[in-house]
Amino acid sequence: MESTNEAYAMGSIDLTKALKKHFGFDQFKGNQREIIESILAGHDTFVLMPTGGGKSLCYQLPALLMEGTAVIISPLIALMKNQVDAVRGFCEEDTIAHFLNSSLSRAKLEEVKEDVRQGRTKLLYVAPESLHKKENIKLLSEVPISFYAVDEAHCISEWGHDFRPEYRRIRSVVMEIAPRPIMALTATATPKVQHDIMKNLGMETAVVFQSSFNRPNLLYKIQPKTPEMEREIVRFILSNPKKSGIVYCMRRTQVMNFTEVLQANGIKALPYHAGLDTKERAENQDAFIEERVDVIVATIAFGMGIDKPDVRYVIHYDMPKSLEGYYQETGRAGRDGGEGICIAYYDHDDLEKLERFTKGKSVADQEIARALLRETADYAETNICRRSFLLNYFGERYEAENCGNCDNCLVPKNKVEAKELLVNLLEVVSTLKEKFNTDYVISILRGETNSDIESFHHEELDCFGSGQDHEESTWTTIVRQALIAGYLAKDVENYGLLKLTPAGKKFMKKPTSFKITDSEEEGEDQPAPSGGGGSGESTDPVLFAIMKDLRKKMGQQNNVPPYVIFQDTSLEAMATLYPITMDELQNIPGVGAGKAARYGQKFLDVIRRHVEENDIDRPADIRVRTRPDKSKLKINIIQQIDRKVALDDIAIALGLDFDVLIGEVEAIVYSGTRININYFIEEVIDEDRIEDIYEYFKESTTDDINEALSELGNDYSEEEVRLVRIKFLSELAN
Repeated sequence: MESTNEAYAMGSIDLTKALKKHFGFDQFKGNQREIIESILAGHDTFVLMPTGGGKSLCYQLPALLMEGTAVIISPLIALMKNQVDAVRGFCEEDTIAHFLNSSLSRAKLEEVKEDVRQGRTKLLYVAPESLHKKENIKLLSEVPISFYAVDEAHCISEWGHDFRPEYRRIRSVVMEIAPRPIMALTATATPKVQHDIMKNLGMETAVVFQSSFNRPNLLYKIQPKTPEMEREIVRFILSNPKKSGIVYCMRRTQVMNFTEVLQANGIKALPYHAGLDTKERAENQDAFIEERVDVIVATIAFGMGIDKPDVRYVIHYDMPKSLEGYYQETGRAGRDGGEGICIAYYDHDDLEKLERFTKGKSVADQEIARALLRETADYAETNICRRSFLLNYFGERYEAENCGNCDNCLVPKNKVEAKELLVNLLEVVSTLKEKFNTDYVISILRGETNSDIESFHHEELDCFGSGQDHEESTWTTIVRQALIAGYLAKDVENYGLLKLTPAGKKFMKKPTSFKITDSEEEGEDQPAPSGGGGSGESTDPVLFAIMKDLRKKMGQQNNVPPYVIFQDTSLEAMATLYPITMDELQNIPGVGAGKAARYGQKFLDVIRRHVEENDIDRPADIRVRTRPDKSKLKINIIQQIDRKVALDDIAIALGLDFDVLIGEVEAIVYSGTRININYFIEEVIDEDRIEDIYEYFKESTTDDINEALSELGNDYSEEEVRLVRIKFLSELAN
């Protein structure tokens, strides 16, 4: 060990050459070199680097250069295996890296131990549970250790999003084995979590390296939870075909249900949660990484250590319990620097339910959970730049006024002067001697009493009620923006107590312009519910004619017959019910998510213009389905077709006449769901006949079966024609 340090100190180790030799890279990324230099020099080292920044190399390269074995403490068995495989891929001998965990057989365990004893192993990956075992402590005490690396170090902190109690015992075990330099690595850590990690590991004097948390390629967007959200997600995924994405759900049942919804809409999706057996989880994960499926629907059990650079979107069905979790999970999008869309659906009631789940915990744990949930709610509800909010949460200033890549910046809200309000806020914080949190300060401003306020007699203060003319939401916005602007700071050691910064004290003496987002503007662009009760009983002939003309033009543009766009029955319903949103359009017979996404917008524009120009009262009672058709029969049919089960066998299994089954498949296709029955058609119909029928529909102006049979002649059966029509519609219409 000393010889390596001495060699490094004397400048005899060329890190760039070593990087090229061991990993094939010509240069280091970000501050990798400085981090490696720190651990080589024998310093405790804290590495805060976002996902995709190259954390692994920071301990892999020094481990190969230093004498002894580096002990890498990692939380997940799957992650260890991936890491070991990666290191071995760069080296000639497999013995260079091993993992030590409960998955090993007795024989394999002895083989690993022998390689470690003989000094053949430079990187030993250990789960925290395995590190604590007496036999492993004994083994590691007998061999030279170069350094310890604690990966996913946020697991140490109760303030972190993935707290693991076993992590808090790492320091005591390390001291028992042999005190050596420690490197702690994490992709997400607030100042509070960082402090907690360093204190627990006994590395308060560590050299700290913090990379920027800004991921400029990620688009952040928060959507309100509505009954239509599932349909919105389906439409989004269908509009991004062949792109990899992750949908995070809070509960396992949601994972299974929504996976089913996606599959029913022709989307290649698989579930992932801790309730599935290990084999199925591994298979589903591999299918996603190997691009055999496009979407993984998962709980937070999925993702830690997953190295898939081309995930193009991350959707949160539910908001996570903490902003660290949110950042970590969204960080799995766009790791290659390409497109990364992050959409989260938010309902404040969901967070309140999560808070209720903490009731059985200690008071301290409840306080921590509440603080984390509050930050999450603040982020979801804010009108300011989401990137600025996130980076501020992680202790980083974002100077740009508009990031250009979050929903709040893409559609900026009107700003109003709030200089006097900020002065009022800062004065209250000062009067309270900086000993209270946001909720308490706002209660004082609003003149709202509670038991705490009465116990301190703060209702007697002159400033009590000084801000009662303004809503709680306004004061919340001012606090948020004062924190981001650097006029206030939160005491990370004491549950978020508000503190005045030097800039805040200066502002109180000499106020300057301070503008906040006008909260009253929110929701103005949402269409108001329609009133009136027009008859809605008969088809509007003018609108019907306009849409038929549009359909013809779109058919020509897309090189498909007009009926492929929408059937007459669908146009008639549109000319009766006047849908003007995508949700309303999907309530029209024959219009599913896929068809609406592909062709719907131009029709909606025409209908909306027609309604406005003619002052039409739309029917107010268009029933909107809360989720795609989840008929068990239809889902069963789609699943069986996906498995390439012969259609006649499906009919027998479901107790249906073959003719009825074809009718069900036709309905599925006409609703906009794409299916593939080529495997069956090619078995039962001659190739030339398929081609003839397909060409007929391609050139025809109608999909009427009787007309097709008349045109094609008696050599073709109705069954054949219907089957090929399904193929044609699925391939060209959906």
